[in-house]
Amino acid sequence: MELVAKGVYYSDLNEQIKQIAQTPGEIDVKEVLGHRYIGCGLTSHTTLNVFGTLGNDSACYMDGATLQVYGNAQDGIANTMNDGKLIIHGSCGDIIGYAMRGGEMFIEGYAGYRVGIHMKEYYEKIPKIVIGSKAGDFLGEYMAGGRIVVLGLGLKDNEEAAGRYFGTGMHGGAMYIRGPVCEALMGGEIAKKELDADDKEFLTQTVADYASYFDTDTSEIKIDEFSKYQPKSARPYGEMYVGE
Repeated sequence: MELVAKGVYYSDLNEQIKQIAQTPGEIDVKEVLGHRYIGCGLTSHTTLNVFGTLGNDSACYMDGATLQVYGNAQDGIANTMNDGKLIIHGSCGDIIGYAMRGGEMFIEGYAGYRVGIHMKEYYEKIPKIVIGSKAGDFLGEYMAGGRIVVLGLGLKDNEEAAGRYFGTGMHGGAMYIRGPVCEALMGGEIAKKELDADDKEFLTQTVADYASYFDTDTSEIKIDEFSKYQPKSARPYGEMYVGE
């Protein structure tokens, strides 16, 4: 099924998608020009292919669908996403993956500020965000679970894959960042850890998936180039708010 978004109000477009998605199948949505909330709440039987620029808060609450974006995405993508797969053949804006609690998001290019803020996990539900190039400041802020991987592809000399204050307030999960970072400006609540065998297996599979989704050569990536960052404590602010 094919829809053309140009000239269609965002709520009307989403209503069309919702009606078509009641039947299992694949939907192509063309000429998307910042239409908001696309893919919100979609379940596992739907594959949605978006051509153009994905608008704010799209894929929020997505619950098992596959959403492929052939273009860039704006802010707030995958807000509270519960399950599924989001593959963006471009770059993203700010606060993507806010409170994300399941599923996977792969971004070919870069992502803006506050990626993965308040991400969380519960037993086998471990969300994952993979960024091909770099992320802006406050990566993983107040992160309570999940995994963030930054591949650092295509960076210029002296350019770093993670911005300032990454890991601020982080109290769960793990971040894997390839290449040098300015640890003097990272959040005081996290520490660099050694990669173990499970980390290396996870990163090897993640890099292979990225190469497959974007049909790109990742042979330059060496697993030993990654650093792992995790919180020092599960309650970094406990003493600030609880009296003796």
